[in-house]
Amino acid sequence: MAGHKIAHPTLKGPSVVKEICIGITLGLIAGGMWKMHHWNEQRKVRQFYDLLQKGEISVVHAEE
Repeated sequence: MAGHKIAHPTLKGPSVVKEICIGITLGLIAGGMWKMHHWNEQRKVRQFYDLLQKGEISVVHAEE
């Protein structure tokens, strides 16, 4: 039994450069998605205040 050799795959540690590249890529993707969300929210707020200033909408409840 001691004479049998089993071919095991050699396990390497994590590649530092690969981990850094993956981290940067994921960070840029997440940052881009956050920026797009932020710009969308800014557009909604800007549109609301433009309509409010034009008088097309009101924040006061209309009495009937």
